[in-house]
Amino acid sequence: MATAKKAAKKPAAKKPAAKKPAAKKPAAKKPAAKKAAPAKKKPAAKKPAAKKPAAKRKPNAAFMKAMTPTAVLAAVVGSTPMPRTEVTKKIWDYIKKNKLQDAVNRRLINADEKLKAVFGGKGKVSMFEMTKLVSNHLK
Repeated sequence: MATAKKAAKKPAAKKPAAKKPAAKKPAAKKPAAKKAAPAKKKPAAKKPAAKKPAAKRKPNAAFMKAMTPTAVLAAVVGSTPMPRTEVTKKIWDYIKKNKLQDAVNRRLINADEKLKAVFGGKGKVSMFEMTKLVSNHLK
């Protein structure tokens, strides 16, 4: 009969889990008394004045003046008189065509024989220094 008593026993009841404190709900806000704001008047729509078309930017006359390159520079850009802006464009075309821009530091230009003469014998020149050295070869 001892075995029957063990079988008849019910498993121990689990204790109820401790209740967590309820999260506080924000208190319902009471609507604040609204003050009647004075009605804003929209300004009367004005007709826009006839806009002048934006004037195109005029290039500086000093840059556009045709200049003759020296014989050393003419070997790179040609001997015809041209403005400084054209000279710079033609030098960059020459640099890109012959792949003279430094691979690591793209601001540097590795001069070949023609450009060394223009750059005063320097092998590497920064692109900012280049225009200064080129201007010495324009009359």
